[in-house]
Amino acid sequence: MAVSVIPNFRLLVVLLCTVFGVAHAELPPGLLDKLRDGGYVIYFRHAATDWDQHDREDALPAAASCDPQKMRQLSAEGRESARQIGAVIQTLGIPVGQVLASEYCRTAETARLLALGEVTTTRDVINVRVAHLVGGRDRLRQTARQRLGHVPAPGTNTVIVAHGNVFVLAAGTRPPEAGAAVVLPRGGDTFDVVAILEPTDWELLDSE
Repeated sequence: MAVSVIPNFRLLVVLLCTVFGVAHAELPPGLLDKLRDGGYVIYFRHAATDWDQHDREDALPAAASCDPQKMRQLSAEGRESARQIGAVIQTLGIPVGQVLASEYCRTAETARLLALGEVTTTRDVINVRVAHLVGGRDRLRQTARQRLGHVPAPGTNTVIVAHGNVFVLAAGTRPPEAGAAVVLPRGGDTFDVVAILEPTDWELLDSE
């Protein structure tokens, strides 16, 4: 089954990787079939942002502001990539149940643009920058790990959209902007990181 959100997108990805020497990490065999069966947590780092903007608020709920004069927001490219990724996931037939997001505007907006289900915001995966407001870094690590370890409803995957620094805190690595970590939850605060996906890797899943 061919997925075509952007005409010749897959060809473009291959050409760019060839010209610039960009190599995609090898994806685990059968990952698409496993995601179609459900049982995973897909942790997205928010889509690309405008780095000319800066986070100036350090209190909650002020840090959730969508005012670009106060907080860094998604760029136009980031918004478009979130829409495209969500469309590919739907086309691939990957079932999504719960959709959670940090209450920061850039994460909640990414989750809404993915259009994979109703979005619920939570401070369990809030930016590490304001960890002191939710009980400290150790508490944030605990709540993030519990979200990653929670087994989804049968036949579904849970989507979490949050921050790179939270995933580093909980798992020791991070996806790129608009990238995702595929996590196999084991219950409690235990989980395995199965794969780290670049934004364009969703297109490649169908050809594995």
